[in-house]
Amino acid sequence: MGDGWFTVRLKLIAATAVAATLIGTAGFAVADPSIRPVMPLKMQTTFNPNLPGAGEGVRQFAKSLKHMSGGELIIKMIEPGRIAPVGEAIDAIVEGNLEAAFTWSGYAASKSKVFELFSTVPFGPGPEELVSWIAEGDGGKIHRAAYEKLGVVGIPCGVQGPEGGGWFRGEFNSAAHFKGARLRYTKLAAEVVQRMGATVIPLPAGEFFWHLQLGKVDGGEMSTPAMDLALGFDKLGVNYHLPGWHQPSALLDFIVRREKWDGFTPAQRAQIHTACRANIAFMLGRSPHLQAEALMKMRTAGVNVKTWSPELLDAFQRQTDAVLKDLAARDPEFAAAWANQRQFIERGKDWRTISRVPIGPTAIE
Repeated sequence: MGDGWFTVRLKLIAATAVAATLIGTAGFAVADPSIRPVMPLKMQTTFNPNLPGAGEGVRQFAKSLKHMSGGELIIKMIEPGRIAPVGEAIDAIVEGNLEAAFTWSGYAASKSKVFELFSTVPFGPGPEELVSWIAEGDGGKIHRAAYEKLGVVGIPCGVQGPEGGGWFRGEFNSAAHFKGARLRYTKLAAEVVQRMGATVIPLPAGEFFWHLQLGKVDGGEMSTPAMDLALGFDKLGVNYHLPGWHQPSALLDFIVRREKWDGFTPAQRAQIHTACRANIAFMLGRSPHLQAEALMKMRTAGVNVKTWSPELLDAFQRQTDAVLKDLAARDPEFAAAWANQRQFIERGKDWRTISRVPIGPTAIE
């Protein structure tokens, strides 16, 4: 497993006694203040660094951290799944098999449902609203406390915009089309489509493509348009639906072993926080253009891009409300955090509504 680690070097500068018999007097070599010790940081990524979106984000984070720390904090990613399955990074960190990971908040939802609010809330906040809740509301405090209960330090370190609505064989124009359909959905969205009569097929992301290609499933969600395009879904000849009601945004996290975090200097901790904030800004700015370009390429390639019917969006919304209310009734911690998020988003609703001018041909000209 060792060849998956980033190569790191520890530079130790020590005063060395010089033998008087060699130079005629006693002396010491003085440490060069321009040479700074390197702090090794071994981090497994959930995302393939060669893929757009989240993959770009993990590369950007490592690059920014290196520059901000003056070369003291060096990361070289461990490939996804090499040390631990992508969904089990927290366990690997707590058990001492990993120092750190760059991951998706949704993977922690199996341990605490609070993390659903940062990753998979159908009809939930978009990326800007999610980041605002974390930065200006109580979202950051809730996020930090939830990771602390799991025994790790977790820092918001990236954000993804809306996913596509999914890839489907045949017509899915009404709620009736979901009855008996074999679909790949995860997390809260899986409960929503189950309530609509669908059979949820629990497939890892890497297996969805060929299951859909062979007709073993009728459809389901994958990722963002840019990611789906990079993975070749445009070549399947199936319908692509929008919008991605099931995941309007998703937070990416840097998580690290508590003992490792405590070993960083205050300045190094600040550099990690700053690199993560910079990465969020990078991904917020990058995503709209990235997804727009991907959608244009899909249309050019002949993909049949469809929008969900108002009837279906209404059905998704009604079932989502029921799923979230049921979860809140079972989990007081989720209920409190969900209420906090909704109150924050509601407070900004008036501004969002009246402040955004529609972009039309006149504005573009």
